[in-house]
Amino acid sequence: MKRIFQPSVTNEVIERINKLSSTTPPLWGKMSVAQMLAHCNVTYEMVYDDIHPKPNALLKFILKSFVKSKVVGEQPFPKNSKTAPQFIITDEKEFEKEKTRLINHLTQTQQLGESYFDGKESHSFGKLTANEWNNMFYKHLDHHLTQFGV
Repeated sequence: MKRIFQPSVTNEVIERINKLSSTTPPLWGKMSVAQMLAHCNVTYEMVYDDIHPKPNALLKFILKSFVKSKVVGEQPFPKNSKTAPQFIITDEKEFEKEKTRLINHLTQTQQLGESYFDGKESHSFGKLTANEWNNMFYKHLDHHLTQFGV
């Protein structure tokens, strides 16, 4: 899997994001392009912002036991996969604002680098390796950028 922490990969993902427009239609799914960008931002909000409630101990155990391997593993997400409630975006979003936020999150993540993330506590899955963080970040972005044809 590509390494989101490498500048060339971060730049490639940003180039894909920059190919989107506010009217880019999805190839599958229900989200608009602005909603998809907001949805992708949730992953980074859980790292950088304290705006999403943390799961209680029981839910965190369930997430670690049954969901973590699907999210941080190497296998791509299937089309129309289930998503966690905090990732469901139903209200209208501002395309340019969400696009800028996502690019800023990507830049910040790349600049912090793998060492910052190695052993860092995940909102839902406990401590993750740098490789698990990479897989979660890159796989999710790749899935949704592919969903919108870029």
